[in-house]
Amino acid sequence: MSAWIFELKEGMMIALRAIRANKIRAALTMLGIFIGITVVVLMSTAIKGIDNSFQNGISALGSDVLYIDKWAWFSNVEWWKLRNRKNIDMEEFEKFKELVKMPLAVAPVVFTRQTIKHEDKRVESVTVNGSSADYVKTTNFTFQIGRFYSEVESKSSRQVVVLGSEVAKNLFPRANALDKVLKIGAQSYKVIGVLAEQGSFMLGDMNPDNQAFIPLGTIFKNYVGHMRGTITINVRARNPALLEETKAEAEGVMRKVRGLSYSEENDFSINQQEGLMKTYNSVVGVIQIAGLFITGLSLFVGAVGIMNIMFVSVKERTKEIGLRKAIGAKRRTILAQFLLESAVICLVGGLAGLIAAVLLSMLVNQFIPTSVQIDTVVIAIGVSLLTGLISGFAPAYTAAKMDPVDALRYE
Repeated sequence: MSAWIFELKEGMMIALRAIRANKIRAALTMLGIFIGITVVVLMSTAIKGIDNSFQNGISALGSDVLYIDKWAWFSNVEWWKLRNRKNIDMEEFEKFKELVKMPLAVAPVVFTRQTIKHEDKRVESVTVNGSSADYVKTTNFTFQIGRFYSEVESKSSRQVVVLGSEVAKNLFPRANALDKVLKIGAQSYKVIGVLAEQGSFMLGDMNPDNQAFIPLGTIFKNYVGHMRGTITINVRARNPALLEETKAEAEGVMRKVRGLSYSEENDFSINQQEGLMKTYNSVVGVIQIAGLFITGLSLFVGAVGIMNIMFVSVKERTKEIGLRKAIGAKRRTILAQFLLESAVICLVGGLAGLIAAVLLSMLVNQFIPTSVQIDTVVIAIGVSLLTGLISGFAPAYTAAKMDPVDALRYE
């Protein structure tokens, strides 16, 4: 064991001396690995950050919530057929609410797009949702400050509003939004609550961070000419295990409310987050495949470069190899020496790439969420070492099998 340790230590010292003697060449050799590791770590942190953000956004909306709507989120049905469906109105919602037994909560939702202003600050085209007080029960919203509107405020059509975190941040960058008065369109509202950050930019218009919430009666009173014609009915199951049973009941009740016969197709859709998840996973899958291809290409180019440089190094040090073998160095010692040199070059390049990727991820985090994971760091280091060992094996083996006599004669 002591002989192995001595040979390893000696090989490492020789490898480090060789790298120091050719600093520029070693640095250029590391460049390919540096780029490859930077790309793979940056891609991993971005995908993980986006995934965390998306999962948090989905969680905020509630994974056990159904959305009964005229429109289908993801469907093969022709758009004109969806357009020709009858709108869902409040009378149908009231009948639906009276007949369903399984849901934990149901709430009607309508929306309009409005400009929200406070003093000299304004946010254009904000989705303003109108619903009953039960709406908050169909979500997992958490509050940064304040509360959701009450049943009394909802039924009496009070001029109160709950803001998403991004809307509040844009309108009140340095002040507390609670109890402030702002304008939605031409109407004045008092802010009674601000949501904690919980959405994801991947949710698009469904991101609650970029929305505002007002009572149902208020939206009908103030924006009837600007609203989407149909109502969405949010239905929350008592727990995720009962989601399919709740969906089956909701479908049956809605068919009854709309007076559909057994042979008639549904003229409404029941949307679920499962559709969002499938679309999201397909998009992320394409990004991962593209990222892996780019990473693999970068590492391959880097590995080829290291292999070529190591072959050059072996040629330059042929006499040294012959001398070492002549005084008793074993093949495994020579093999280990050049493998260590290749591994050290890759490891240093990989660590530099890792540091660069972490710093870049902090910059990227200003635009899209990123998340550095320990397993990503371990994989980056492992890939660097493996690349060094694989790309250095052929030159190291060539050096190890040299005949000492021929090596000493080499000019």
